[in-house]
Amino acid sequence: MAFTEQYDVAVVGAGHAGCEAALAAARLGLRTALFTLNLDLIAQMSCNPAVGGVAKGHLVREIDALGGVMGRVADAVGIQFRLLNTSRGPAVWSPRAQCDKQLYRVKMREVLESQFNLFIKQAEVVDLVLEDAPTDADNHAATAPTRILRGLRLRDGRIIHAAATVITTGTFLNGLIHCGEERYSAGRSGEPPSVLLGEALKRLGLRNCRLKTGTPPRLDGRTIDWSRFEEQPGDAEPTPFSFRTRSIPQRQISCHIATTTPETLRLIRDNVHRSPMYSGQISAVGPRYCPSI
Repeated sequence: MAFTEQYDVAVVGAGHAGCEAALAAARLGLRTALFTLNLDLIAQMSCNPAVGGVAKGHLVREIDALGGVMGRVADAVGIQFRLLNTSRGPAVWSPRAQCDKQLYRVKMREVLESQFNLFIKQAEVVDLVLEDAPTDADNHAATAPTRILRGLRLRDGRIIHAAATVITTGTFLNGLIHCGEERYSAGRSGEPPSVLLGEALKRLGLRNCRLKTGTPPRLDGRTIDWSRFEEQPGDAEPTPFSFRTRSIPQRQISCHIATTTPETLRLIRDNVHRSPMYSGQISAVGPRYCPSI
């Protein structure tokens, strides 16, 4: 088999995990390729522009301590920082930052493009390239042949060799969006799903399941009477995520808190049966992230 390109490591998917994996590999001196469906949406903050919280904030700081970049990028583009749970003990204090969604992906792409040994590729990975490992001539009849992952196949026909492959595709594998009573295939809203790679992984016998998320509707800030909301400013002295951050460069803004009304509650009760979470359209159980009301 003739390989089109040769790499030590291939990373499939350029979200938060993929960016960190690709940077870590390249910094180790490995020739690394990062594959994404759209170069302009690297590290896209899909539904929630917040970084942090009790669990995620702890994780981001651990990544930073190991040399990762998510904390540094969040500090560079954060527009509101709050240290959560300060009314309780220090064990549950947690940093959180609201980030500028557009700036976050731009900044992360700058970091990736400046990394030596890292090559960013806009392409769809559709299959894995496997080969049978050499068998023991004295024992080959007793066991099934072992298959070794040699690389990736792209939709345009290229075959990429990689000694190691990391798959960080998030919600894109056979992605499905529910919007009220409608549902359709997508990775994120307006972006295609990765169906062929999802089916390829199924053929390997890997167990698959769905990550269930819930995304609130988008509102145009120009149509909102902000005086009707409770203003929630950030901390006067922002607490950064990265141990290497010395100052927060972005102008800080306030969040705003709204409460429901009897009319809101009536609308929800009258239409909750149409929600895929309650109609049976979604059968999954367990927690979900980014819940709307």
